[in-house]
Amino acid sequence: MSMQGAKRLATNNGRRAAELKIMTVVGARPNFMKAAPLVAAIARRNQNGSRRRPGSRSTIAIRHLLVHTGQHYGQLMSDSFFADLDLPAPEIYLGVGSGSHAVQTAEIMRKFEEVLLAQRPDVLVVVGDVNSTLACALVGAKAVFDGSANRPLIVHVEAGLRSFDRTMPEEINRILTDQVSDLLFVTEESGVRNLAREGVAPEKVHFVGNTMIDTLLSCRDKAKAAKILDLLELRNGARNGASHPAVSRYALLTLHRPANVDNRQAFVSVLEGLDELAAECPVVFPAHPRTQKRIGEFDLGRYFDSTRLQQQPEWAGSGGSIRMIDPLGYLDFLCLMMNARLVVTDSGGIQEETTCLGVPCVTVRDNTERPITVKLGTNVLAGVTQSGIREAVRRQLGSQCPSEPPALWDGRTADRILRIVVEEWERNRSPLQSASAAVSGPETFRRSARAARSARPADPHARNASSV
Repeated sequence: MSMQGAKRLATNNGRRAAELKIMTVVGARPNFMKAAPLVAAIARRNQNGSRRRPGSRSTIAIRHLLVHTGQHYGQLMSDSFFADLDLPAPEIYLGVGSGSHAVQTAEIMRKFEEVLLAQRPDVLVVVGDVNSTLACALVGAKAVFDGSANRPLIVHVEAGLRSFDRTMPEEINRILTDQVSDLLFVTEESGVRNLAREGVAPEKVHFVGNTMIDTLLSCRDKAKAAKILDLLELRNGARNGASHPAVSRYALLTLHRPANVDNRQAFVSVLEGLDELAAECPVVFPAHPRTQKRIGEFDLGRYFDSTRLQQQPEWAGSGGSIRMIDPLGYLDFLCLMMNARLVVTDSGGIQEETTCLGVPCVTVRDNTERPITVKLGTNVLAGVTQSGIREAVRRQLGSQCPSEPPALWDGRTADRILRIVVEEWERNRSPLQSASAAVSGPETFRRSARAARSARPADPHARNASSV
């Protein structure tokens, strides 16, 4: 069903109802937490009845389709998150799997195009900055329904974030996804400024808050009941002021970015930088399968106590000071993060979650696309040198983080997004009496985009080339 040809349903009272078909795409673990609140908001809206504007003769019903590309897969990397987040099983699973950036992106595009053309949604929602995000946005932007100019309205949730480091694959995904999207929903004010600098029309941009924080706030009580602290024997230490008085003092570590784990020298530098922390308290490390593979290839097993891994690799042992465990589900990981004295990470989303929780965070990177986490003082950029990491750890262990979250990180972001999407769709869908002559919403956006491009510099990034 295209934007132009919205299905109209007759009702007993003479009102006409239109069905809005929304397709949401997920592919990797961060996507699941960002999309879950949107799925829940759609379900609530349908259950409570469609919102009616004063004087309106139409009622909007939403039909939702969840597509999982399979970029992350298996029980540890995907299935457990669907269970923890109460996400329904996806209606469509592409099963793309692993591969290089080029292979994975191309395979997602090839498989997703068939799905998009068959389903013809009115709205396509992509979230975050993974390969699935960009691949599906590109397919949606180039789609042609029924040989006409119609295509879905493309919505990017978590738009506008910029690290200004184009060596990061995620940065390329962010920039390109934002350029082909029709509605851009921003998590922090820096995103609004970034998009304005890049020439994105301001009417497309909406500062709404953070759906990942919606998920965190809705799951926090359930995470408190998780058994992971008992399983890891982290409840027998001294009282440390955390929410549970029996929790030991420990740190939580995550590492997965290629810049940190795909180069042996860089990986060793990070591990050596954590030596003081590991000597002071247990460091728990839920290791991504790809990171585990690199540890074996680089012969770095001596840094880890890996005896808790379900499948023991050849290099497994108990001599190291960093406790490696398998990847965790969302609730177990949130429980660990809530109770940690310190979190060390190279993840973007964890910077936001620790900011909301008021947990000190050290980011093992030279930059961040989430500057609000540094501005509020919950996050410190350590760089990747041993000395920089040690200094940042010392600083954060002695810090008192603020407890107030950033603006609009209030647990209601998904409802704001859905309201804007529905209003935009209603405003742009074609008149009832002349579907064949009407102009679709996305075509209206394309004309606006062409006008905006003609009015702005040819390359908005050229002025900032030295900073990226």
